[in-house]
Amino acid sequence: MKCGTGFIIAAPSSGSGKTTITLGLLRAFKRKGIPVRGAKSGPDYIDPRFHEAASGAPCFNLDAWAMSPERITSLAAGDIPLIVEGAMGLFDGAPPDGRGSVADLARQLKLPVVLVVDASRIAQSIAPLVLGFAQYDPKVMVAGVILNKVGSARHETNLRRALLPIGLSVLGVIPRRSGIEQPSRHLGLIQAQEHDDLDAFIEGAADLIVTHVDLDLISELTRSLPDRDFSRKIAPPAQRIAIAQDRAFAFAYPHLLQDWHEQGAQIEIFSPLNNDPIPASDFIYLPGGYPELYAAKLASSSCFMTSLRAATKTTQIYGECGGYMVLGDGLIDAQGTHHEMAGLLRLETSFQQRKLHLGYRHLNAAQGPFKGQWNAHEFHYASTLSAQGEPLFAAKDAEGLDLPAMGLTLGNVSGSFAHIIDAA
Repeated sequence: MKCGTGFIIAAPSSGSGKTTITLGLLRAFKRKGIPVRGAKSGPDYIDPRFHEAASGAPCFNLDAWAMSPERITSLAAGDIPLIVEGAMGLFDGAPPDGRGSVADLARQLKLPVVLVVDASRIAQSIAPLVLGFAQYDPKVMVAGVILNKVGSARHETNLRRALLPIGLSVLGVIPRRSGIEQPSRHLGLIQAQEHDDLDAFIEGAADLIVTHVDLDLISELTRSLPDRDFSRKIAPPAQRIAIAQDRAFAFAYPHLLQDWHEQGAQIEIFSPLNNDPIPASDFIYLPGGYPELYAAKLASSSCFMTSLRAATKTTQIYGECGGYMVLGDGLIDAQGTHHEMAGLLRLETSFQQRKLHLGYRHLNAAQGPFKGQWNAHEFHYASTLSAQGEPLFAAKDAEGLDLPAMGLTLGNVSGSFAHIIDAA
């Protein structure tokens, strides 16, 4: 691929194989000596870390619902070729009109779309399927198709014959193969740092791509990335910021941390799972993650907990999702065991009976470290057993309908289940 170009990997639906193919493409181009970087459409914390492992380059989220067009343009711009992995189906977005879809991102960035189709249960009917996606919106350019999970040479022949009248390039035909799918967890994929043999997995994906996808043809269809645009930066909540980062606290958006750093904030990382004391700071940030899987270890991390409780006297403390739960009085894990948490908010949460909470959120805070209006998302299975105190955010859903107030604030401590993405 040429410098400063890119394309988008999309599909008719989730489960088509976009992530594996994206990882394979990133590593395959890297093997050829072509620097590449990945980006992920929408609010996803897990896939970007796999992208980074495959390409060796930082990966950002590009969220067409929550981010301003200027921020999206600014994050996407650059001299290194960009491969964007879409989320869900190409035109799937937030209700009521699909705002924030991969198609929205394609329109904003004017990048071509490579459509990945799971062909395992389809033959000649692939033609109207692909044609429909290609013609549905003239502003979304579907430039080619990769056929995934193809059963045999005869199956491939039938698919190619059916697609021939459409005139779209078949960029690759990947056969069915066991063992290449990633293991899953209750919130989605296993995190990159938890994968037993991550590099071997990515190398296997790259082998599939090199063998079955025409990389030269893909390189020819890429389009130039937009010029970097001015993007309003989010001001850091303080100048000295301590951020929890380990397997229990892994869900922090890189673009927010970059905003803070570029405006002069000093950021120090610590690990609650290692029982690190919290570095001297003016603001402590506990991101989301999987604290429920490490609740016993966190509860017994006396150095971390003691320094966290002591910091409340002088320091602002903020928790998002998993971090919010750790700030509460207690957490019940999936096995029904109660674990004492920091006790800084009157909050009890439980994973014993899972309930999905999912969706974009409009937030408005009159107090706390993030005053003002924000675009955010919520994605967790925890149930709130009790939450007593002053709410942090007034909240609406993606359609602008009022939701119950979110989060809690008490003195210097605040948090909620919502993940802030960008200023509204």
